Amino acid sequence: MKHDISFTVNGQQYDIAVEPRKTLLAVLRDQLQLTGTKEGCSTGDCGACTIIIDGATYTSCLVLGVEADGRDITTVEGIAEGDKLHPVQDAFVKKGGLQCGFCTAGLIVSSAALLDENPDPTDDEIKVGLSGNLCRCTGYTKITEAVRDASKVMKRRAKKAKAK
Repeated sequence: MKHDISFTVNGQQYDIAVEPRKTLLAVLRDQLQLTGTKEGCSTGDCGACTIIIDGATYTSCLVLGVEADGRDITTVEGIAEGDKLHPVQDAFVKKGGLQCGFCTAGLIVSSAALLDENPDPTDDEIKVGLSGNLCRCTGYTKITEAVRDASKVMKRRAKKAKAK
């Protein structure tokens, strides 16, 4: 028996019926066609499926779709600002903080959430903030550099906005 839920994803309201056993990852990918969030391990260990729910990061493979009722969710598709890349996305591209790309969506979501919470993280804080995300290709150096660069861009933008 399906359950009716209502939730917001990337600023858009959805009213859908979900099977109680389906993960939020499956709901996002299969029902909403938001395929940026990737399924890696299905055990919450790799971080490829990381999303933001009500301001906190979660591995969507461990959240049931019915638990999303009434929640506000951001996926990698919602990180960009319209057609303009989020500073984290831009920095990942510029710094080469991605290779095969499978972990990239989860890393970008986690990085954006980290910078929202801590706009000026140290390298150690970046490592801790991204510790739930595994990457087998990059070695993390360029990812850390990308987060650091995105932080600088975001601080400059905030300073300009405050001056206005």
